[in-house]
Amino acid sequence: MDIDRDLWERPEHTHRDMETLYKPARTFVQDVWFRFWRRPTAILGLILIILLMVFAVAGPFFTSHRYSDQDLAFVNIPPYFTAQEYGGRYFYVSQNLKLIEVNGEGKLIANIKSQKDDGQKKLIGFDAGGISLGIDYAQRPPALVDGQGVVVSRPHFFWNKTYLLGTDNLGRDLLTRLMYGARISLVVAFIAAFVNLVIGILFGGISGLFGGYLDLVMMRIVDIISTIPLTLYVILIMVFLNSGFLSIIIALSSVYWVNMARIVRGQILALKEQEFILAARTIGTSLGDILTRHLIPNAIGPIIVTATMLIPTAIFVEAFMSFIGLGVSAPMASWGTMCNDAIETFRISAYQLFIPSVAICIAMFAFNFVGDGLRDALDLKKGL
Repeated sequence: MDIDRDLWERPEHTHRDMETLYKPARTFVQDVWFRFWRRPTAILGLILIILLMVFAVAGPFFTSHRYSDQDLAFVNIPPYFTAQEYGGRYFYVSQNLKLIEVNGEGKLIANIKSQKDDGQKKLIGFDAGGISLGIDYAQRPPALVDGQGVVVSRPHFFWNKTYLLGTDNLGRDLLTRLMYGARISLVVAFIAAFVNLVIGILFGGISGLFGGYLDLVMMRIVDIISTIPLTLYVILIMVFLNSGFLSIIIALSSVYWVNMARIVRGQILALKEQEFILAARTIGTSLGDILTRHLIPNAIGPIIVTATMLIPTAIFVEAFMSFIGLGVSAPMASWGTMCNDAIETFRISAYQLFIPSVAICIAMFAFNFVGDGLRDALDLKKGL
């Protein structure tokens, strides 16, 4: 095949152009983001965190229920249920042997009051606006029967349009309580992580920079705190301060900084013997400037990763404290208190425990995924 050389022309360039990299250089932040973006699990975790924050902050503005509102007429109603059709109307038999009328869209209309309870026949009678119905609880599961005792078996499946995630044992909306519980967990986690970040950086930075007897004394303090299980230490503090939202923050802030202090101290010990630190000391830079302007900025990678890992730990501890009754006070909603409330009805309404447990798992996985992604992205020794 002949090529017309007139259609081609030789590019003009100098010797300097041949040694120039035309791809624009990335900054450190851009390089970290590039590495982070290449981790699918890290991106997934970041998306989940954003959705969780939107769910917690904006979600309560789009619901007509409050976390403390109780409707004893609709107790333990699941998010998905089976209703029986009779006379063109739909009736749901709850686990508490209540008869609830539902419209054709899945919205709860009313809790029909019982007329009589025949203990011998194990039959509860109802008058649904001129229609005689009953619940035969001698059968398993309890069945809806008409006035002649014939079982009504025309099932229709509905999503609960009134309470999208169902209700608890006091008739409270689980979706709304889940939103407020996310607020509590995220606020506690972020405040505790920030306080631990500040205390850990200052404590570990001073210990590693000055060394000597000061380092020895400060690290022995850390060792003494570490000998006591951190969860037990938090429980003791909260018992002393009484349970509550503020007590959780104080307890977590006073304990969980020890790991941060150890990591910062290790980074400072490794960096303070570097040439740029020796040069800073030679020209008379103060120790405070060396710590704040040279050492801590160069150790920011492990610090950020550790702070990210502290958040899921704080979420779990807050949920655990609330679960055992040392967290937020009723009727305030928390994922831990929701799990605690669901224990009583676990056998008949397992969804009440499943929903907040899944929320806790999602939050912890999301922050751990982001922490793992940041750890890999900030490690420049790893390849792309």
